[in-house]
Amino acid sequence: MEMTGLQLVQGSPQATWEALNDADVLKACIPGCESISSTAEDAMQVVMVARIGPISAKFTGLLKQADIDPLKSYSLNFKGQGGAAGFATGSAHVTLTAEGPDTRLSYVVTANVGGKLAQIGSRLIDSVAKKVADDFFKSFNVEVNKRNRGADERPVRLLPS
Repeated sequence: MEMTGLQLVQGSPQATWEALNDADVLKACIPGCESISSTAEDAMQVVMVARIGPISAKFTGLLKQADIDPLKSYSLNFKGQGGAAGFATGSAHVTLTAEGPDTRLSYVVTANVGGKLAQIGSRLIDSVAKKVADDFFKSFNVEVNKRNRGADERPVRLLPS
């Protein structure tokens, strides 16, 4: 599966970069996230509950950063295990570009699933992945906006993918 997208984050590249690397912000924004903690300077352990069609499972995974260009881009490699439900592996490349007072965030995600998840069908998995991404960015925009603009909050705008 490959997924690409663009989001306009209501914060500077500095604020967006800091939020993308803040475990508390990520925990608040990732749907179903139960915990997230740093295991190294460039890695985080994630525990989340996900429901994909008839399968619901608790996934434990590792996110590891690579190709880090502070305030501009990085890659995330991930591996997750959901017990009998299966597993997921993949990578994401995130790029930040200043756009006035805001930041244009673009991403390319590739992922592979196995086990029971692979039996569900790619159409359902793709739609769930898109919904999780949309929910994450809506929450992320609100969180960054709240941290940086306080009372001057603007409505969140999602850009078409």
